[in-house]
Amino acid sequence: MDYTAVFENFNKLRILIVGDVMVDSYLWGEVDRISPEAPVPVVAVKRRADRLGGAANVALNVKALGATPVLCSVIGNDLKGEEVIRLMNGESIPTEGIIQSSYRITTTKFRVFGNNTQMLRVDEEITSDLNPDDEGDLRDTIHDIVENDKIDAIVFQDYDKGVLTRELISDIIELAGNKSIPVAVDPKRNNFSSYNNVDLFKPNLKELKDGLNIEINQENAWELENAANILHRDRDIRIVFTTLSEAGVFVSALNTDKKIERHSIPACIRSIADVSGAGDTVISVASLCLAAGMTPYQIAAVSNLAGGLVCEEVGVVPVNKEKLMKEVLKM
Repeated sequence: MDYTAVFENFNKLRILIVGDVMVDSYLWGEVDRISPEAPVPVVAVKRRADRLGGAANVALNVKALGATPVLCSVIGNDLKGEEVIRLMNGESIPTEGIIQSSYRITTTKFRVFGNNTQMLRVDEEITSDLNPDDEGDLRDTIHDIVENDKIDAIVFQDYDKGVLTRELISDIIELAGNKSIPVAVDPKRNNFSSYNNVDLFKPNLKELKDGLNIEINQENAWELENAANILHRDRDIRIVFTTLSEAGVFVSALNTDKKIERHSIPACIRSIADVSGAGDTVISVASLCLAAGMTPYQIAAVSNLAGGLVCEEVGVVPVNKEKLMKEVLKM
């Protein structure tokens, strides 16, 4: 395969991303004393920053690879919601798929660092399902976009924060099927069983075990194959792509003749600085590779390289296209 041409063609792709958008809010400071009020360090804040997180980080990765992300979600009609819009505008990411609701707050993860060490994380969120009005507005928005724009793939980025309801998932998968749009999923536990008849399903090992309620030893190939077979057989999923952290990735795929191909791909040896956001990067790259018509092995191999690259960076950062291209050409 001419990977250079494929990467250039990423620029022509439009990827619709549906899921939980959040703000990653960072506070950095110095610690030189313990609080007199409780045995905890006092962080004197020197710097702070807000960054797009969750499904919005998938959009950042898609954009970093040259494609156009179309992000669809419900956020709060609040200050952090306005921050999401401001950050999206700053990254030239379209905002037509974003609905601001008075019934929800914008999910925000506050991370406090003292002396370059993370000391605390505070989550501000509502995790209940969307109310019927917001769900209907999001569904109508997605239908309008799919009917009126060229969409090359749809990504579900699920963080169990309530934006992806079972009814909405089913509706979008049916819509994608009617339009012959491939669907990729990064699942979490609550809706794990709702993603049926999709093209690519990317749980990590814990999500796979929790979702199927079975024990899986990643050192035992048969147990991984059995879990994939359950998803192929019972959920009509074409490609099961499981990330195994430092052990790499495992991919199992149904061919057109219903025969199964399987591949285990080891992780590349890296200097790991931070694993935050690696899953977002992997599903982003996988969705583009899927839309580009790559084989299951190629999808897994390229995505595996991308996940490793972002782990070399501190914080949640999108993949670097040029670095990834150089790594891919060495495969």
